[in-house]
Amino acid sequence: MKKTSLIILAALFGQGVFAQDIRPIIVGVPFLTINGDARSAGMGDMGVGTSTDAYSQQHNPAKYAFAKNSQAFSMSYTPYMEKLASGMSLGQLTYYNRYSERSAVGASLRYFGMGDIYMLQHYGDQPIQRKPNEFSVDLSYSLKLSDRFAMAIVGRFINSNLKYPEGDGGNSNASTLAVDVSGFYESDIIAFSGFDGRWRAGFNVQNLGPKIEYDDQPNGSFIPTSLKLGGGFDFILDPYSTVTVTGEVGKLLVPTPPIDNEAYLKYNDIGWFKGVFKSFGDAPGGFSEEMKEVMWSLGAEYWYDNRFAFRTGYFHESKEKGARQFATLGAGVKYNLVTVDLSYLFSTSSVNNPLENTLRISLTFDLGRKTYQ
Repeated sequence: MKKTSLIILAALFGQGVFAQDIRPIIVGVPFLTINGDARSAGMGDMGVGTSTDAYSQQHNPAKYAFAKNSQAFSMSYTPYMEKLASGMSLGQLTYYNRYSERSAVGASLRYFGMGDIYMLQHYGDQPIQRKPNEFSVDLSYSLKLSDRFAMAIVGRFINSNLKYPEGDGGNSNASTLAVDVSGFYESDIIAFSGFDGRWRAGFNVQNLGPKIEYDDQPNGSFIPTSLKLGGGFDFILDPYSTVTVTGEVGKLLVPTPPIDNEAYLKYNDIGWFKGVFKSFGDAPGGFSEEMKEVMWSLGAEYWYDNRFAFRTGYFHESKEKGARQFATLGAGVKYNLVTVDLSYLFSTSSVNNPLENTLRISLTFDLGRKTYQ
């Protein structure tokens, strides 16, 4: 029987470096959980309920129906685990087109390269050098259902080639399909005493789809299906200054692994669809542990004259579920049709974060000047 190689790094991508007292939910293709753009990364890794930008494809594509520019293209680069390995990074390309007052389409490509990795199947084998990678390609359609609310659907193809290469022609790639369903609300500008304001709120159910399976792995691995809810408020202080405060909560819609080994065999037989509903009430520690699987983040953004932006945020995950806890800083500069965003992460957890002290950069190019609002 063939055996898939054990690549420890695959377990670290979305959860940091594990300690003995941490019991996270492990998923396949965890590169999908890495924040790929510097703007949202500067606000504590949130984007479901923030204002529209070119990167909305990853966070909430329903926002494209409210885009001020008819078209935009973005690219971003995120180094990964720089302290432990070289050549690992996430690259992302995104494009959207708001082709009518009520509709928009979007597309993106995410590529996670792992550099040179030496793989072995059994202890004592001669290691084989490979450059494994994972990628996803997706398309979205967004539609305004009213003047203030829109929904979107995304179709996604996911591919991974982490399997140990074998000489008998076995397939070293695994792939699956997934769907996102999202919604976004943006209010009119409201006049308050001394300032104007605007409310925003959104949700996104991401990566609904079958497990990802290699040819020797009949039960497969859950992909990172998740639910995210977010909202925020713009304080429009004057024609030049706007301060936005935002908050977001999220949860993996993946069953919690059981504690004993015998039950774990049955866990592997759970289907992805059943697992979505099971994930709301199956934690071994009961309701208290279920609540620990909820992640939250807070963020703020200041824009001056729609040219200079400053951002900060905080992300929190329970110590028992991955212990990702970090603060972020970010900045943005817009000049004519080009926007440059930067972000930096400071870990506040005792567990190492693979993105700690990493500078992320994103570029956005506004391709169309036509607006509908």
